Amino acid sequence: MKTTNNNDITINHLNKEVELYGHVAKIRDLGGIKFIDLRDRSGIIQLVIGPNNNYYNISNTIKNEYVLKVKGIVIKRQSQNNAIATGEIEIDVTYLEILNTSIELPFNIDEKSNVLEETKLKYRYLELRQPTIKNNLILRDKVTHCVRNFLHDLNFIEIETPILSKSTPEGARDYLVPSRVSNGKFYALPQSPQLYKQLLMIGEMEKYYQIAKCFRDEDLRSDRQPEFTQIDIEMSYVTENDIINITENLLASIFKTVKGINIKLPFKKLTYQEAMNNYGTDKPDLRFEMPIYDITNIFANSSFKLFNNKVINCLVVKNNAHNFSRKKCEELEKLVKIYNVSNLLYLKYDNNLFSGSIIKNISSNEQEKLKKELNVANNDIIFIISDEYQTTKVSLGALRNHLGKILNLINEDDYCFLWVVDFPMFEYDKNDKRYYSIHHPFTMVKDKDIDKLTSNPSLCLSKSYDIVLNGYELGGGSIRIHNQEIQNKVFQTLSLSKEDIKNKFGFFTEALQYGTPPHGGIALGLERLVMLLAKTTNIKDVIAFPKTASAYCMMMETPSYVNENQLKELEISIKKQDNAKE
Repeated sequence: MKTTNNNDITINHLNKEVELYGHVAKIRDLGGIKFIDLRDRSGIIQLVIGPNNNYYNISNTIKNEYVLKVKGIVIKRQSQNNAIATGEIEIDVTYLEILNTSIELPFNIDEKSNVLEETKLKYRYLELRQPTIKNNLILRDKVTHCVRNFLHDLNFIEIETPILSKSTPEGARDYLVPSRVSNGKFYALPQSPQLYKQLLMIGEMEKYYQIAKCFRDEDLRSDRQPEFTQIDIEMSYVTENDIINITENLLASIFKTVKGINIKLPFKKLTYQEAMNNYGTDKPDLRFEMPIYDITNIFANSSFKLFNNKVINCLVVKNNAHNFSRKKCEELEKLVKIYNVSNLLYLKYDNNLFSGSIIKNISSNEQEKLKKELNVANNDIIFIISDEYQTTKVSLGALRNHLGKILNLINEDDYCFLWVVDFPMFEYDKNDKRYYSIHHPFTMVKDKDIDKLTSNPSLCLSKSYDIVLNGYELGGGSIRIHNQEIQNKVFQTLSLSKEDIKNKFGFFTEALQYGTPPHGGIALGLERLVMLLAKTTNIKDVIAFPKTASAYCMMMETPSYVNENQLKELEISIKKQDNAKE
């Protein structure tokens, strides 16, 4: 068995014999002397084989990515290589065995090589040999190890919950699994262990956690995959602040243990409404200053038609007006139009005067109010959007993030945590003419809003909270409903019939009758956390075998067709589309 890693060998091992295993990363022949870079999981070490070495002829047959077993004496390198951990030493080979050969690779393991994403995913097992991906997975292991140690010390119990579960409404689409023994019926892969962990609280487990696999059939993006992992936590007899405090200390432990970083506690808090008003998103990046200002009152008497009966908000970009030509402002307008905004207006202030796209429509009195309320100085530029509340806020929030990046306002070494609390309980869908849960149907309403569940649901706030890191939602949770009467009121607000409730949640509503303790919890996205710790922007970089944006596995070529016998056993037939109609 392999007992020594390459990076375990240091200058302290001079003149000692070591036994090493790994892949050949590179071969160089300098004046008849062979230098071989041997790579293992820990890193690279240099092997030396001279012409008089008994294994010199064998070394002539070695190619990149061959698998070797090597014995040798640790000697000092004549020219030190500071780029690798073993750069002070090399191995004078006394034994060499080729354990396996390799055909020519479809791409160079060197990370600097320009390789198509599809090719790398098809041969993901080769990409795993690259230091960055490899180190990201090692980082992920360190995080999960830290989570387990931290929670075990607090007397939490790790419990696995089922993967074959029940399809329930709300949230994203379920992945369905047909049952062979119950034809026509389906399991669903869990979007989260939500109901199971609440049932565990009813079952008197009191403190539960799980590194839980979750599945959601939804459109993908750089920080989302169809299957992902949660650090799932649930506790009985707790308040919102209890959960927030434990989560903060867990994250502090992870950052200290894994990265050696001390993060400041407690984290900042904003209500959902404050986050939307000031930053246009419920997951603002607070590594840079640039709040959204409401300037509607300044133009209350304006005759400018674009300002009539609209919410008027703006961003002030300090000391950067010179960076925004008309062309660049037009490019920014294209960005915000994605959010159904009709126009992006701007005003520059320089030489103590305003100029810009709408200067002719702004009175001198309004200009003076703008200057005073926004504290405008020379070389500042104001970007203005006038529209409905939600459209205005969201579009300016997206513009703020974009400006933060292109103007280099963000310190990439910062980690800025934020709690967003007091979310609305429901959102109303005008098309469906019904309310939906913002979080999920088992989230507890604020005590002061219980009476509004039936009289005015739109004003109800929930006992829910999201943890945000550098503009990413890292996780979220809530205090759960433990009272059956309140749970039924929530179901009624969501327009769920008695039959719907029985079919989807009957087992759960029955369980609520048997002395359910007050409880709550949180789930942190493991991949997003590791992604941010690894300073990458793509979640695929921290997953061993990720899928493409279309949820396709290039390596295993899945999803794939199955044979007719399998379908017959499940009593399933595939309806073929008419090509003419496609």
